[in-house]
Parts: sequence; C-alpha cells; structure tokens
Amino acid sequence: MADGDLIGQNEIERMLAEAQKASGGDAATVAPAASPAAAAPAAQQSGHVDQASIDALLNQAQAALGEIDGPPTPLPAGVTPFEFKPLPGGKAANESAGLDMLNDVQLDLKIELGRTQMNLEEVLRLNDGAVITLDKLAGDPVDIYANGRLIARGEVLVLNDNFCVRIAELVAAEAAA
Repeated sequence: MADGDLIGQNEIERMLAEAQKASGGDAATVAPAASPAAAAPAAQQSGHVDQASIDALLNQAQAALGEIDGPPTPLPAGVTPFEFKPLPGGKAANESAGLDMLNDVQLDLKIELGRTQMNLEEVLRLNDGAVITLDKLAGDPVDIYANGRLIARGEVLVLNDNFCVRIAELVAAEAAA
C-alpha cells in the first residue's frame, strides 16, 4: 500500500485485530505502533477510552508535530530554493504615498438637474422643441455626482453666457452611501 493510499474503517479494524492477536495484548499495548486514525476506532468499539490510549495518541501527535517543526528536508540534487530579490524602483509606496498621487486621476463628473420617468412610447414621440418635466422645481439645488456617487449639491448660475454650478453643500460620505 502506498503512502498516499487511504484505507477504510474495516481495514483499520482488521489490522488492529491482527496486531492484538500477534501481541496477545489489548488495544492499549498496540496503540503506540498504530496510527492515530487506527487507535481512535478501537477505543470507540470498546465503548470506553483508557488513559494508555489517550497517552499513546498524545505521544503520536507530539512526534508528528516534532517532524513538522524539525529541520527542513534536503532538496534533491540540482534544485535550489527560490530567492526573493528586492524590486527595482524608487521609494516604497508608503513613503511617497499622499494626496499628490491623486492629482492626475480623472473623474466622471455629472450635474443632475432632475429626473423623470417616461415610457418608451413617450420617448419615441419626442421631437425638436419637446418639453420634459423634471421632478425638481426651478431654483432647487442640483445634485453633483463624481463617478456615480453623490458628492455635493449646488445652484445653477450663468457666468459669461456659460452655465455653471456653485457648490452650496458637500454631502457627507455616510449620507451619500
């Protein structure tokens, strides 16, 4: 049987029975040689767990942990461990990180005068000169969105024949979410 092969409950019980017959003892005397998976079913079959079985399982667990924490197994010939080299570049990200890094980031800014709902039929009937009624009154603040998130409210002005918006209120992050 290979190291990676799994064995069933019946096979474990058969192996325990053979070991008990060979030694002429009980499960407690066999437990140190058996695997932890094999010792637990034997104790469950008898209906009780004796201290010797518990001690044997603890010793096996400690031995297994010792193998894990022990020195690493040597690598095969011609195999070298991977070495991490420092990345080329300037300062680490946390040294130069700041708001200055965000100055060149572009945002999609939208000013919403108001909203309305229309059926597809109504949209298809729109033509030059059609008037669409919005849900806001004249003079109500307009909503300002950055990348789809409400960030402020403002009022519409005309400056040098151009429409513009004066910020009247910044919306807190909690209220915008």
